[in-house]
Amino acid sequence: MIDVVMPKMGESIVEGTLTRWLKKPGEKVERDEPLFEISTDKVDTEIPAPASGVLSEVLVQEGATVAVESIVARIGDQSGNGAAPVAAPAAAPAQREKGPEVSVPPSVGVGPSAAVPEVRTTPPQQPSAGAAGPYPAEPPPSRHAAPPPPQAVPQSDGAEETGPLSPLVRKMAREYNIDLAQVRGTGAGGRITKQDVEAYMSSQAARTYSTPTPAPQSAGPYPVEPAPSPAAPPPQPLPLAESARVRTEPMSNMRQKIAEHMVMSKRTSAHVTTVHRVDMTKIAKLRDKSKAEFQARNGFSLTFLPFVAAASAEALRAFPIFNASIDGKNIVYYRDINLGIAVALEGGLIVPVIRNADERNVAGLQRAIVDLATRARSRQLKPDEVQGGTFSITNFGSFGSIFATPVINQPQVAILGVGAVEKVPAVVDGDAIAIRSQAHLALTFDHRLIDGALADQFCQKVKSILENWSTSIL
Repeated sequence: MIDVVMPKMGESIVEGTLTRWLKKPGEKVERDEPLFEISTDKVDTEIPAPASGVLSEVLVQEGATVAVESIVARIGDQSGNGAAPVAAPAAAPAQREKGPEVSVPPSVGVGPSAAVPEVRTTPPQQPSAGAAGPYPAEPPPSRHAAPPPPQAVPQSDGAEETGPLSPLVRKMAREYNIDLAQVRGTGAGGRITKQDVEAYMSSQAARTYSTPTPAPQSAGPYPVEPAPSPAAPPPQPLPLAESARVRTEPMSNMRQKIAEHMVMSKRTSAHVTTVHRVDMTKIAKLRDKSKAEFQARNGFSLTFLPFVAAASAEALRAFPIFNASIDGKNIVYYRDINLGIAVALEGGLIVPVIRNADERNVAGLQRAIVDLATRARSRQLKPDEVQGGTFSITNFGSFGSIFATPVINQPQVAILGVGAVEKVPAVVDGDAIAIRSQAHLALTFDHRLIDGALADQFCQKVKSILENWSTSIL
């Protein structure tokens, strides 16, 4: 019998959601054949079977979130034979039974309906030397007695009792000065997750908004009505019209993660966007001249995106503050330039990372973009391939958009959006009118760290590289 476990998908990932089983109990599976799908706060991916055999037992149902390295299923041999499996939930009661033996008072009912708190789990305190007196000893607990003291029950809302915390949770606690002992953990084993910290921050903000202003003391015989609160609580959504024909369905796990990440980014960074128009005519002509040979040599087409990626990597070397993060009151500069490239999926978005992008030429960048995008759409990305980005690029121009205001991919401090390359009439050489291939670059930056003048200098650097492109692409 082979145990199938929730894999460890990176150092910062401590749990995952099992979204779909690809095999049913009793079906044959082959080694490395996709067995189930999981979703984490980093990536959605398929998990292969660790061995060939028959899926004899499923211990975790679809939609459940479990800690990494937890057993989720078992695989038997081809005949389905194997040792009788032991259900995972039975492990916890077994550990509790290893405690000291206790005596049960006659007043406590023993049977299937007896609750655990009714049994004393700690040895009773011995009376002190002067305890013998006219006062009777403490009576034994009754059926309706209160549960034992808190020290015998592990707490789930303290930071120390919740198990290992992810680096993201620790960073959020440090940045927002949050006492994790006040945060209730909902993860596996009471672990505090990112969503728990965000929920705690939202509840604190709502409590601040709803605190009424003290009413002034009245000098007359009648009390003065309290003054309205200066900040009203957030508006509640309006109810749907009774006659509306609607269809309601739950958000996918990926959609929920995207929503949480976007709201967290807006709440964290001071977003400002600057837009620059770039003449892409030289690159367009070079691309048209070489695209047939490039396609024949590499097996994929040449787009404008790798040119922008190469120019961005060079500009990041000149302006390292854009290749950085904020850690409390410190600035963390990254030596490696790891470009995150946004990839649109069916019903979602993911940002795989090209590591050491400044060490690749245009062909190498295009190859990496095609590879990551293809594997992202087929759910073949590894967790490490969507972590460690230091600067992101999103190509909304591939869908015809002229320009947009992208949201920063935390914990980065900037993201560059690339608009569609269009042929437009433009003024050149003084007063002459000519047809030029132009695009708009939209740089969203964190105003906590980067000022507008510096952001414009960065864009001008990217623009200058693109407009004066002379490097061979083959």
